[in-house]
Amino acid sequence: LDITFEPGRTGALTPTAELEPVRLAGTTVSRATLHNIDIIRERDLKIGDTVVVRKAGDIIPEIIRSVPEKRTGAERDFAFPEKCPSCGEPLFYDKEAEFDEESGNVSLGALRCLNPECPAQRERRIEHFVSRGAMNIEGMGEKLVSQLIEKGLISSVGDIYSLREEDLEGLERMGKKSAVNIIAAINESKTRGGARLFALGIRHIGAGAAEALISEFGSIRAIASASAEDIAAVPDIGEITAESAAAFFSLPSSAALIDALEAAGVVTEGAKSEKVSQDFDGMTFVLTGTLSSMTRDEASAEIKARGGKVSSSVSKKTSAVIAGAEAGSKLTKANSLGVRVIGEAEFLTMIGR
Repeated sequence: LDITFEPGRTGALTPTAELEPVRLAGTTVSRATLHNIDIIRERDLKIGDTVVVRKAGDIIPEIIRSVPEKRTGAERDFAFPEKCPSCGEPLFYDKEAEFDEESGNVSLGALRCLNPECPAQRERRIEHFVSRGAMNIEGMGEKLVSQLIEKGLISSVGDIYSLREEDLEGLERMGKKSAVNIIAAINESKTRGGARLFALGIRHIGAGAAEALISEFGSIRAIASASAEDIAAVPDIGEITAESAAAFFSLPSSAALIDALEAAGVVTEGAKSEKVSQDFDGMTFVLTGTLSSMTRDEASAEIKARGGKVSSSVSKKTSAVIAGAEAGSKLTKANSLGVRVIGEAEFLTMIGR
C-alpha cells in the first residue's frame, strides 16, 4: 500500500512496507521491514505491488520479492523522501555499510537525518537507553517514554533521573505502585557501571565495542577525552568506530549529558581489564544456559582476562561452548557442528577456581 520511513536513534531512516493485512504463521501482518533503501531497488518494489512475505526466523515479517506478473499498470514507483518526516530537515544519502547489532542486519545504503535535535531521533535514543540491553530500566517501555515526552517531563536521557513518583502517577494506566517500581528501577540503573556505554547509542558502537572500550579506558569520561587514534588502538575497534566515538564526544551536548548523568549519581566507570594469563589466547567461547557459580558477565570477564574472546553465536570457528543448566539452541548447534562443549565444572578447573 505504501512505504513509510522513520528515523532511528542514529538518524538512519528505516523503510517499512505497509501491507494489506494478511494471516501469516499465526499472526496478522500489516507491516514488514525493508531494512534499507537498496532492498527497495533490488527487489523492484512498487506501490500497489503484490509481494511475497515470510517471517525471518519465524518472527520478523520481511518481503522476499514482488510478483511482477500480477501487475495491472496502476502500480507506481516509490519516490524517496527528500526531507525528514519528523523534523523536516534535508536528508543525506549515506552509502557507508553499517551493521545493526540488535537486528543483525547490514545496511548497504541509508537515508539519514543529520539533525541531532530531531524529535524522532531523541525519542529513539531514550528508548534505547532504557532498554534491556542498555540501562535495563524495567517498566519503562516505548509507550511510557512517548507519554513522558508528550507531557514535557523528559526531553533527553539525562532527564530520566529527575523523574519523581508524582510525575508518573498522573499518566495513563499508571498507579502509585507502578510509579514506585519504575522510580526504583531508575535508581537501580545508576549502578550499571561504565560498561553501559552502549546505552548512549553512539553510532557503530554495539555492546561488544562498548565493553572493549570500557575495559581499556576504565570510564566513559576517559573515553570522551581520548583521541580517535587512541580509541582505534584498542583491539577489535576499527577506524570508523573510533572516529564515530570521537565525533560523538566532541559535541557540547555529549559533554553536558555526561555531566548530567554523573550529577544524578549514575556510575560511569567500569573495571579496566587486567590480564591474568594468555591461556585462552586465540580462542573464542560461547556461553549458554545458566551457571551456578557466576553470572555470564563474570564468566566473560574470566575468559577475556586470559586472552580469550566471547561470541554470542556458535560457528565452526568457535573453540568451545560453555554450557550451563537449561542450555538451549546454542548447545544444539554446537553438537551439530562438532564444536567442543564443556560444562561448568570443567570451565572452573580451566580458570583455576
